[in-house]
Amino acid sequence: MFTYDFTDIKKPLYQHLYDCIKSDILASVLKSGEKLPSKRALAENLKLSVVTVENAYTQLADEGYIYSEPKKGFYVAEIIRPEISTSEERAASGATTTAGQGAAAQNSASSQNASGLFNFSSNVSPEETFPFSIWARLMRESITKRKEDALLNVTCSGLKELRCAIAGHLSSFRGMTVNPEQIIVGAGTEYLYGLLIQLLGRDKIFCLENPGYRKIANVYESNGVKFVFCNLDEKGIKVDEISRTGADIIHTSPTHHFPTGITMSADRRYELLRWAGQKDGRFIIEDDYDSEFRLNGRPIPSLQSLDNSGRVIYMNTFSKSLAHTIRISYMVLPPALAKEFYERLSFYTCTVSNFEQYTLARFISEGYFEKHINRMRLFYGRKRKTVLDLIAKVFNPSDYRIIENDSGLHFILYLNTKKTDDEFVADLKKHDIQITPLVSFYSERDGLENSIYEHKFIVNYSNIDIFLLEKKLQIVKKVLSY
Repeated sequence: MFTYDFTDIKKPLYQHLYDCIKSDILASVLKSGEKLPSKRALAENLKLSVVTVENAYTQLADEGYIYSEPKKGFYVAEIIRPEISTSEERAASGATTTAGQGAAAQNSASSQNASGLFNFSSNVSPEETFPFSIWARLMRESITKRKEDALLNVTCSGLKELRCAIAGHLSSFRGMTVNPEQIIVGAGTEYLYGLLIQLLGRDKIFCLENPGYRKIANVYESNGVKFVFCNLDEKGIKVDEISRTGADIIHTSPTHHFPTGITMSADRRYELLRWAGQKDGRFIIEDDYDSEFRLNGRPIPSLQSLDNSGRVIYMNTFSKSLAHTIRISYMVLPPALAKEFYERLSFYTCTVSNFEQYTLARFISEGYFEKHINRMRLFYGRKRKTVLDLIAKVFNPSDYRIIENDSGLHFILYLNTKKTDDEFVADLKKHDIQITPLVSFYSERDGLENSIYEHKFIVNYSNIDIFLLEKKLQIVKKVLSY
């Protein structure tokens, strides 16, 4: 039975228990396949509540460190840690001293746009969620108090104030230890992808998830680089398929994949990191889009925080957490790659205005961003429940199935219909209703069963008009029946 010390703990008890068990799994103190104590038995042994143990087990299961078998209990999953070569250790440590350190739904209009089309798959931010008054005040003060600084040219990576604020946020929210010199700020992730292509080389083969956000493929294609696709299973992108493609760079969204919603399991994360460490020049681009909106449990650790060989490039954006028109994104480069960026690409000018950078820096550093995220989690949590309740009210249980993982701002709605997806979408369009089928995000479907993608549709509930939703769902139900 486990014996962990819970004296003088300054964090939630379930989090401490989660950390202890996770540490024992990674250190092989707890072996793969080993059965864990029941929740009640462990609670009695550690003098904790069953709820505390349940929360710790749930978080470990969500991240793939343990798994459950019905009526049997919880077991330790197989986790194989990546190895670091001596040369990689030297490169990483040397680069640190020298350099000093999102995918989204395809663009669409709001749920009820100017043409009267009701869009179930819109990714537009709702107007009522943006903190206009605070943003306007901070912007006004930045212009007034820092008007001279705001007109000065800044480093290619962006204002240091903003990069420091982002580093602080990543530390507190994502558990990432990042030097501000590793952070590169840019106007949108598409621009940053372009920089990465130049930095990593156009001779590299990029691997994209299938299905995935189509614009990423468009960016790589327009830059003249070779890219391939790899399918996903329930654990995330298949590493064995990556090896067969000969890819050098993997572009993945491990925390909340778009559009499937899959959260990459812990064993798959370590397998991916191990793949990257097996050959020089391999990197993983981690798109952490939507990670702020995990509605239950603690945030899933980023790949970057697990990486100890400098192979993960972390990317995120404020377009979803603040507003889709806030075109401010950033990437975190490994130390050696950051050093190379400053040596080769420092002639670029940061593409985000100083006024916006100063405003966002204060918005983060003065605590407004954290409060905003907490408020949005509550807002979206309530809205998600309302949407799911209305779907359950309108449809018969045999008509539909919800596919989600309590994370992000969209889920997949399976609808039981004999029509093809194209026919169903066309019929809804006649009623001024738009919905995006999952199949539209697949670039290749060879070897996949139709059941994997057929009759599944993207529902982004962030900007759905709740007052019109029930009426529109009734129309969807009627279209199903004829």
